[in-house]
Amino acid sequence: MLGNNAVKAIILSSVLALVGLLPLQASAACQLVSTKDGSPLPIKAVDEDTPEAKEFLATCVNPYTKKAVADADVAKTGKKLFGYWSCTQCHGGNAGGQTGPSITDATWQYSKHTTDKGMFETIAGGSNAGMPTWHNQAAGNPELLKTDEILRIVGWLRSMYAGGGDKPWLNETPQK
Repeated sequence: MLGNNAVKAIILSSVLALVGLLPLQASAACQLVSTKDGSPLPIKAVDEDTPEAKEFLATCVNPYTKKAVADADVAKTGKKLFGYWSCTQCHGGNAGGQTGPSITDATWQYSKHTTDKGMFETIAGGSNAGMPTWHNQAAGNPELLKTDEILRIVGWLRSMYAGGGDKPWLNETPQK
């Protein structure tokens, strides 16, 4: 049996969590899932991560997207990474498509690409349509991309968007 003080503590914690004053542990991090099969992606914040990468892993909101869309110099870093990691081989020099699909128009191979989280998940964990796993943690290969590098690439891709209409990634809010 629980003591009177234990019951009071449980009730108080529940009430505070219910009104949002006490964050629940389950909502403390962005829940990344594989584009391949919906399973959890094994990507966690590590000491070497930038503050921006840690922010994304906690909120699912890419802090580089709005910056890259507003400032070409911020976007350049993502473009350089896109070229360095040979993304151009499949997606073309400006991500307009080649053997792989365009990732700057309004025709998404996966509907989840309307969010930065969804785009990150596909780049990080790959897809069943030929996209390899690029994140170093997801692939178990320290030589591959870090969280921050993928986020910078996604920011540049958003700055290159030519599909018209809504741009939901500019209005993303932290996941709860």
